[in-house]
Amino acid sequence: MKPEEKTGILYAIAAFGFWGLAPIYFKQVASVAPTEVLAHRILWSVVVLVIFLSVSRQFIQIKPLFKEPAKLKWLMLSSLLVSSNWLIFIYAVSIDKILEASLGYFINPLISMLFAALFFSESISRNQSIAIGIALLAVIIQVILLGKLPLISLGLAITFALYGAVRKKVHVASLPGLFVETILILPLAIGYLWYLWHMDSIAFGAGDGYLTLMLALAGIVTVLPLLWFNAGTIRLKLGTIGMLQYIGPSVAFLVAIFLYDEAISNAKLFTFVLIWIALGLYSYDLYKKSTNGRL
Repeated sequence: MKPEEKTGILYAIAAFGFWGLAPIYFKQVASVAPTEVLAHRILWSVVVLVIFLSVSRQFIQIKPLFKEPAKLKWLMLSSLLVSSNWLIFIYAVSIDKILEASLGYFINPLISMLFAALFFSESISRNQSIAIGIALLAVIIQVILLGKLPLISLGLAITFALYGAVRKKVHVASLPGLFVETILILPLAIGYLWYLWHMDSIAFGAGDGYLTLMLALAGIVTVLPLLWFNAGTIRLKLGTIGMLQYIGPSVAFLVAIFLYDEAISNAKLFTFVLIWIALGLYSYDLYKKSTNGRL
């Protein structure tokens, strides 16, 4: 393995591991309304991105984007999608549904694969079709055994898969794209925080210094793993990234069970097992394509 690939793997592990541990951070602000946490995540991400874009001299890529209305429309859509994904995740952690959230991110690659076929006419192999079928079966079984749709899981998987599809269509670099996305929705975040302050119901700066600090760190929590992810993806094959991405939901799964004592019923465990089988087929297919030099 080349030194560049080793470095890439370390970056990818850091990014996915960080995302897997993210529930620990969001538990620290679980007493705050998810909508306020989301608003702080948007606000402080803009602050952090300004710093990183200045240091990396990528601000030059921002101005041209505001001269392309077509791209701005797509970025507004992706902004709404990623914000919805963040809100669902924050809400899931606040109500002790980390397991359901982790299931969503396990399902996500399979939904993304389906959307790639539907929206970009990408071919689906036999193994990939079986994997999608198994994932669908897992959802149906959970509905039958638990008597309800796993709305958090499906919400996270679908919003993030759609977000990926939109970002693929718009062809914008990761950091400049995220900056424009957050800038576009920043007025809503600031307006909402002003409303909370005006109504004297804002948590930020309300006397709890630790909580205020945690909310201010939302930008770092959002941007830092993204930087590591970008550093990993430019050094590794897509197949390798595809297999490493399961580190995140796997860590979150363990955090939910062993750190926060979330109960996992036999029905839920059976659903996870089916999803893991589906992901095994998906990963095997990625590995085959990677070794054949097609990725």
